Amino acid sequence: MHFTISRAHPDDAERLCAIEREAVELFRGHEAWPSYSGMALPADMVRQLITRGLCWVAVVEGDVVGFVCLDTDGNPGAIGIAEIDVLPAFGGRGIGAALLEHACAWAREAGYARVDLGTLADVPWNAPFYAKHGFAVVDKRAPEFAEALARDRDNGFPDHLRVFMSRTLAPLARGDWTVWPAPAKLNLFLRIVGRRADGYHELQTVFRLLDWGDEIRLRVRDDGQITRPKDIPGVPEDTDLTVRAARLLAEATGTRLGAEIEVAKRIPMGGGLGGGSSDAASVLVGLNVLWDTGLDEDALAALGLKLGADVPVFVRGRSAWAEGVGERLEAIKLPRRWYVVVDPAEHVPTPALFAAPELTRNAPRATISAFVSGDSAENAFEPVVRARHPRVAAALDWLAGFGLARLSGSGGCVFLETRTFEAALAVASRCPSGFTAHVAAGIDPSPLLAMRARIGTRGFV
Repeated sequence: MHFTISRAHPDDAERLCAIEREAVELFRGHEAWPSYSGMALPADMVRQLITRGLCWVAVVEGDVVGFVCLDTDGNPGAIGIAEIDVLPAFGGRGIGAALLEHACAWAREAGYARVDLGTLADVPWNAPFYAKHGFAVVDKRAPEFAEALARDRDNGFPDHLRVFMSRTLAPLARGDWTVWPAPAKLNLFLRIVGRRADGYHELQTVFRLLDWGDEIRLRVRDDGQITRPKDIPGVPEDTDLTVRAARLLAEATGTRLGAEIEVAKRIPMGGGLGGGSSDAASVLVGLNVLWDTGLDEDALAALGLKLGADVPVFVRGRSAWAEGVGERLEAIKLPRRWYVVVDPAEHVPTPALFAAPELTRNAPRATISAFVSGDSAENAFEPVVRARHPRVAAALDWLAGFGLARLSGSGGCVFLETRTFEAALAVASRCPSGFTAHVAAGIDPSPLLAMRARIGTRGFV
């Protein structure tokens, strides 16, 4: 039987929950049945894992028949199997094994040292299955599993049958593919306070990094060539910021190594979320590690500025108060918040906004304390975008029904800040057709820095 494995799409979430419910029926009559029957895989949680690129599906003749989701909220250096299920009618055909191996391969490319999971010891397709794939039982009373153990006990799983297992992942070799996150950003406010003699605008803004974004895959080449094996429609290789970033780093350091670069895009282009800048920053940070070129953060940020004003904040990997053209950064501590990010599917060209005669260019300077108190939350581009881009205006109007709706950067994505994940989900679930809503958490530090630390800790064979 032929099947393929690919990244899940947000529209798959309900289907995956239905597969989980069918798989749970296999436990009917088992001691754990009361626990399994009383729990349901939340579609919203699955949709979030899919959006973050942590879920893969197995497809047979166009139909999803199994899936695996990973969970990054566990122990440092480790990643967890959040859920893995195959329709019972398709069991015993190698689909579950392929999904498991696919997830473990991605985790290795992402620099994780091991994969963890909780399962039942006495069920053939649980612990014995995982043991065949390199997982070993570990001490569930170890401190690093305390939270997971408490959750299992709260859910009523039979403690004497519940086991935790881990699989150690082989270290990466220099020529292996590696996976680097490229997080999106929001501008929590944006003010234009002047114009320089060279024509550039003086800005004030707050960059907030998110736990959602693009994914960059990098592989070192020994021949010095920097290539992009997969074509991106409408983006010639020579103008691709990721390729330009790699070539800039090679020129600055004199390395004789090259690289292959692949980009999995999730951040809308022209959405004001910094996708291209973040991709470039991830290439700079990633290849600096993989090429062992040894540039410090300041040097990488200076290179990034040559590619775009937003690149340095992604290189440094922390939410920040920014001035100048966006390159003068001061790290700022922001409270834990969740965001509904709405994409109205309307590209907004930044140069046209900066050239707009109605753009306010001489606003009074704001202060960090004014921003923290809530007095500075405007975006200088919003009146211009509203007047010129009706879909963005409509998205702002719809989102304003739930609170303070704001434009990010030069648009066209808009966002709403909430205090809880549940509140963000409640708004996103009501998103009108024609728009796309994502829920993302503000995060510090950037997942890019976490990846750099994992690779630095493990090294290469």
